[in-house]
Amino acid sequence: QVRVVESGGGLVQPGGSLRLSCVASGSSLSINSMGWYRQNPGKQRELVAQISSAGRINYADFVKGRFTISQDNAKNTMDLQMNSLKPDDTAVYYCNVAGIMGWKTPFGSWGQGTQVTVSS
Repeated sequence: QVRVVESGGGLVQPGGSLRLSCVASGSSLSINSMGWYRQNPGKQRELVAQISSAGRINYADFVKGRFTISQDNAKNTMDLQMNSLKPDDTAVYYCNVAGIMGWKTPFGSWGQGTQVTVSS
C-alpha cells in the first residue's frame, strides 16, 4: 500500500507565500510522476503542477511564474512553492503520486488534501 501525506497549507494574505510538501511511502516504490491538484466544492479537481522522475515539469497556465514545483527522488518527496498568492488560489490541494509498487504493480495514489486559504 502507498501512503501519501501532504503538509503546509494554511491561511495567507493576498500576495503572500506558502510552501506545500508531499511525501510518499510504501514498499519498493518506483515513482514515475508526482503532481499537485486543487479542488473547490462543486468544481472538478484541476492540475496545478506535475513533475516526472526525469524532471519534466508541467504547470497550469494560471500558476506559471508564481508557483515552483520540485522533488527529491531519493526521499520520495515533492514541494510546491507558491508565491504571489491570489484569492482564486483558495482550494484544497491534493498530492498525486503514480508509479510502480513492489517492482510490478502500477499505482496511483492521492493524499488527504491540505487547505489553502488566501484572504485578507
